[in-house]
Amino acid sequence: MNQDVAARLRREYEAEGLAVSDMSVDPFSEFEVWFSGVLAIELTEPNTFVLATATAEGVPSARAVLMKEFSTEGIVFYTNLQSRKSDELRSTGAAAATFVWVPLHRQVRFEGDVEPVDDATADAYFSTRPRGAQVAAHASKQSQVISRDELEASFAHLSDQFGDDAIPRPGHWGGWRLVPTSVEFWQGRPNRFHDRIRYRLQGAQWVKERLSP
Repeated sequence: MNQDVAARLRREYEAEGLAVSDMSVDPFSEFEVWFSGVLAIELTEPNTFVLATATAEGVPSARAVLMKEFSTEGIVFYTNLQSRKSDELRSTGAAAATFVWVPLHRQVRFEGDVEPVDDATADAYFSTRPRGAQVAAHASKQSQVISRDELEASFAHLSDQFGDDAIPRPGHWGGWRLVPTSVEFWQGRPNRFHDRIRYRLQGAQWVKERLSP
């Protein structure tokens, strides 16, 4: 990571702060601007975010996942469709995502509805994954109790079984899209007097508003 660039950008961001009037009319355009700043410092896996879900009874859980696509339709990530996270996404139809970029003293929070990615899109992405990751997707029964020996044996068996053939996407593996109804941009400021600007979907329009730190 370029420490000098990160330090310079952080100082600039903290000094300038966030003004509602200077931010994009929609959160998608603003996120692209922020993400370009993250890419500039070559942060390791800058597309990492914490995904929060909950059971129908309201019991929460959270884990780090990788954003694989971002557009005006939302954030796309891939996972085992029989995992705990997928069960909870189906149960409530909602989720929250938080990107935290500590070197820049910035974070972005998304909240909204979730929907499954269509099969054609999931197939296209799966075909780009490293072969080992493709085998692992077949071998893993995510979130289920298992020994490491069993896991390794399953991987070895499937690897031999597929041989040099193209590996198809397993039916239990696919993608989810978080479609935001609220997006908050957080910028660190001196004295813990941080800037928080939230975009809130009201009808078909995005409303920008400042939140107290």
